[in-house]
Amino acid sequence: QVQLVESGGGLVQPGDSLRLSCAASGRTFSTINMAWFRQAPGKDRDFVAAINWSGDLKDYADAVKGRFTISRANAKNTVYLQMNTLQPEDTAVYYCAARPRSIILHRTTSEYVYWGQGTQVTVSS
Repeated sequence: QVQLVESGGGLVQPGDSLRLSCAASGRTFSTINMAWFRQAPGKDRDFVAAINWSGDLKDYADAVKGRFTISRANAKNTVYLQMNTLQPEDTAVYYCAARPRSIILHRTTSEYVYWGQGTQVTVSS
């Protein structure tokens, strides 16, 4: 079992930055791949970014590439999502997800076993 708790969401203006954190517990953090997804009202839960267990392999959705950065600190059992140049279309509930480590990174929700409760990010002027 893995428990995930997100934090760091909030209300920001277009062009601002936010850093989300996801603290994991219950399983050796270095054995799991991590990802961020987001879900806007009335829409599906979409892939944002993923990172492998060691942090040397990352993947990003086209919509956030160049603006968002995923990273992890295994010593702190935490994964981060640094979000820069936020736009209104980034408004969503952001979810942290985890799965047993694998060679490839996955972009579909069905590949992830554990989920956090989500944190709201609202970008509005």
